[in-house]
Amino acid sequence: MRYRLAVVAGRLARWLLRLRGGGSAVPGRIALAIAPKFLERSVSRLPLGVVFVSGSNGKSTTTNMLTGVLREHGLNVFTNPSGGNLPQGIASALLASVPLDGYVRGDVGVIEVDEAYGVDLATLLKPRASLLLNVQIDQLNRFFEPTRVVGMLRSIGASSSEFVVVNADDDSLSRIGAEFAVEGREVATFGVAPALIAASPNGLANVEDFSGAASGALPAPDVVVSELGARDAVLDVSGESVTIALPARGLHYAVDAAGATAMARRLLGDRFRTEAVARAMSSLRTVYGRGETLRVGDEDIEIIMMKNPPSLQLNLDYLEEAPEQVFVAVDEGTPDPSWVYDIDLSSLSHVDVVSGTKAWQFATRFAYAGIPVGSVFPELRAALSAFMALPTPSRGTKTMIVNYEQMMLIRKQLGFLDLEGGER
Repeated sequence: MRYRLAVVAGRLARWLLRLRGGGSAVPGRIALAIAPKFLERSVSRLPLGVVFVSGSNGKSTTTNMLTGVLREHGLNVFTNPSGGNLPQGIASALLASVPLDGYVRGDVGVIEVDEAYGVDLATLLKPRASLLLNVQIDQLNRFFEPTRVVGMLRSIGASSSEFVVVNADDDSLSRIGAEFAVEGREVATFGVAPALIAASPNGLANVEDFSGAASGALPAPDVVVSELGARDAVLDVSGESVTIALPARGLHYAVDAAGATAMARRLLGDRFRTEAVARAMSSLRTVYGRGETLRVGDEDIEIIMMKNPPSLQLNLDYLEEAPEQVFVAVDEGTPDPSWVYDIDLSSLSHVDVVSGTKAWQFATRFAYAGIPVGSVFPELRAALSAFMALPTPSRGTKTMIVNYEQMMLIRKQLGFLDLEGGER
């Protein structure tokens, strides 16, 4: 009876909140308050269990890719599609499909988890496997230093009952993988051709591990990014090449695809087919805010999200050319934006509008870089109005560079209300 009440109350809250537009973790909070074991009960009957996806950057995109690949292979997959990767966000995602008995139907759960909360979630949800993407500079106000994140990801991997998939080109994760292999755990890896990393202006932006060589051998990558195009890439999957479409520009998106493919290959075993990967990637819907293009009136708006220094730098590195019209918005979701002084901004020729509570700090940084700023509007609505009033660019696309919180507000103000969850 408790679980039925949790589902009904959570769904009612979800419906009421969606009437005002956007999503929220509130329905999940309500469900968990009524039935504290709602999460573990809901996924306990999935035949193929639960797979975790975690790391500093790329979690939402990789979760989306892995889900698409598994569905293309015919599996019924539960996932948290909006990036709600804290317990209440995952619970909110469950409310969209779980029956009144509280048991989600399907074959497997692919769940994006926050690095810190993932440790406790692993105890609750008992993942069969974990896909660990990278360790990068991220949320120092929460994590203080990357070494803590390494420990968190190691704990998530150690809690996986069957196997772990790690990024062989991330120093920290390759060390974890080698340690797991020595312990007798099953480890699979993915990576990138060295020439592609060398050609990237800032490499993969992963944190370097100076603690010395790992003890033990890391298995050779099952999946390698061997070629990179403007919007596609070639993956070498154990000697078989497959060309895939990418949701946005950049080597980092190809790395995410390699990680998703490596996990799918290990999870599916003999059922895995590279042609299914290509089909899934060609029809994939971009995760909102991550290289997404919105159609507003007769204009396209490309959303580039800057969650942290690596995500901003890599996205700037792979701009095809300086954007014709640029909007930048940053608020308190980025508590200390001083890291922007370490970013190479040379791919920007100007910025039309800067907004958010950190607007003047970013405008100052642009001034130091010699990048002209058209206007500064700390209030978002006024800033959006000014930016949208600009003539349609000759290349047809406006560019917005925003942090997570501003991205959510912008989508809502532009009329895009299809959000679930809403927590990173």
